[in-house]
Amino acid sequence: MKGAALKLVMVGKRFNGKAGPTEALRDINLQISEGEFVTIVGPSGCGKSTLLNIVAGLETPTTGWVEMDGRRIHGPGADRIVVFQDGAVFPWLDVQGNIQFGLRVAGVPRSQREARVDEYIRMVQLEKFAHARIHELSGGMRQRVALARALVLRPSVLLMDEPFAALDVQIREEMQSVVQDLWLRSKTTTLFVTHDVREAAVLGGRIVVLSHRPGTVSAVLTNNAPRPRTLETPEVVEQIRRSNEILKAEVQWSNQPKIQL
Repeated sequence: MKGAALKLVMVGKRFNGKAGPTEALRDINLQISEGEFVTIVGPSGCGKSTLLNIVAGLETPTTGWVEMDGRRIHGPGADRIVVFQDGAVFPWLDVQGNIQFGLRVAGVPRSQREARVDEYIRMVQLEKFAHARIHELSGGMRQRVALARALVLRPSVLLMDEPFAALDVQIREEMQSVVQDLWLRSKTTTLFVTHDVREAAVLGGRIVVLSHRPGTVSAVLTNNAPRPRTLETPEVVEQIRRSNEILKAEVQWSNQPKIQL
């Protein structure tokens, strides 16, 4: 599996609503190398999910553009797969059926399909639940299914939009461990949006901190903590401290009265 390089050039996004235009993102410039794991964190409403949707091709930027391996993105593609917060798994299919769904649509021959599905079921440790229905699974297990369904397609870029936000603390930490393990095996280029600074520090090789709306890049922190990481890893603790300081400064600035000229 080969990851892809991403380049975001002066990306901005405005929405027109009943209350008038809203600027969600402004002048986002980022370069993400092949195989990198980058986390995006920032205040509520700063445009994190909007930015992810633009990379996915689900939203069109108002200004700027996104490139993947030097080619501009103009819409969704099988080379970019999104894992959403709710997992979006199909309740009428069992675990095996969910994971092989995309392969069937892509026309992968049955023998290859079954071998790949079995491989990814093992990777997310769901061997005993291959034929279980979705309603029989816990929230964490459903997200394992969603991860396997995404990675079995061998995308160049994996986009994750707060996938563990609805999970309790213990399951969330387990899923962070699963994600690290899968990334170490695949080295798929990964963009992971989260509102949790601790999660961003555990997972990200770089942490992109966005400002208050309109979202701009406030800081990009390099995280060289050895993997696998936990919240107790000293380098992770330091990254959490630095990220929190930047976000605190952002919140304080956004709450200052603005002078109208």
